[in-house]
Amino acid sequence: MEQPTLAAVVRPATPQQRTARAARNGGEPTLEFTDRVPYDAYVHASTLHSLQQPLSSDPGEMSFLMVSQIMELYFGLTCHELRQAQQDLRADRVWEALAPLRRAALHLEGLNAAWRGLRWMTPADFNRFRNLLGEGSGFQSAMYRHLEFLLGLRDPALIRPFRRQQEVYDGLCATLAAPSLWDDVVALLARQGHDLPADLLDRDVTVEHRSHPLVEAAWLEIYGDEGPDNHLRLLGEALTEVAEQFGDWRWNHIKAVQRTMGAKVGSGGSAGLAWLQRSMARVVFPELWSARTAM
Repeated sequence: MEQPTLAAVVRPATPQQRTARAARNGGEPTLEFTDRVPYDAYVHASTLHSLQQPLSSDPGEMSFLMVSQIMELYFGLTCHELRQAQQDLRADRVWEALAPLRRAALHLEGLNAAWRGLRWMTPADFNRFRNLLGEGSGFQSAMYRHLEFLLGLRDPALIRPFRRQQEVYDGLCATLAAPSLWDDVVALLARQGHDLPADLLDRDVTVEHRSHPLVEAAWLEIYGDEGPDNHLRLLGEALTEVAEQFGDWRWNHIKAVQRTMGAKVGSGGSAGLAWLQRSMARVVFPELWSARTAM
């Protein structure tokens, strides 16, 4: 039998209809439905709770697996917000871009909180199931790569593991080749009258952006205007919060690795802790940080 569509199960209801339903139910929740429970049809909770398939009988593995899945959802949600902010910035809607950026920072805050669910894990705890993961590693998260590319941290080599997953690979290639959020911010500053050369705006987008003195000077000028209508200054602060929360996530990742495996070689073939520590040197939105020295 064909399953009813989402629209057929989750039907809109006006405030008047909700009030009438509550009166009919005597204030009690509705307990009978003709089709699938609307909450499950919308959230797909039953599907979500069927996706945990541990490789061992160790009870702690479920924490590791589910926290990893939660982080994947947060990666995707943060990418969604950053792409919305890009659309607004490209249309010069600076005020409107603040809301998705602030949401992105809050999602990253939730992402950071997810690490707490693994603070119980010692090397002995992890070793009970680590070998079963083989070469599986968070290094191979495609959605995390999308997030890095959107933030301007580009490394074309990091999409190579996905070459045999054509749809995933094509999506990563598209994000890598497209302007990052920071590229869109710099282009916005140029349209707003700041002195930024064309070659800066047209540079090879696969090259990681480093601090540029003219972009830094633009932010110095922006932060020098403390007027209430200076939306660019508010934009700078929203971007700074995103960068700071993302930096916290990377630092929390390092601490989690130190706690559970020390300086052992990573499961995905990297140097593990040393590789993560080197990655911390890649700065998100560099001029927002370097400009602060001169403020």
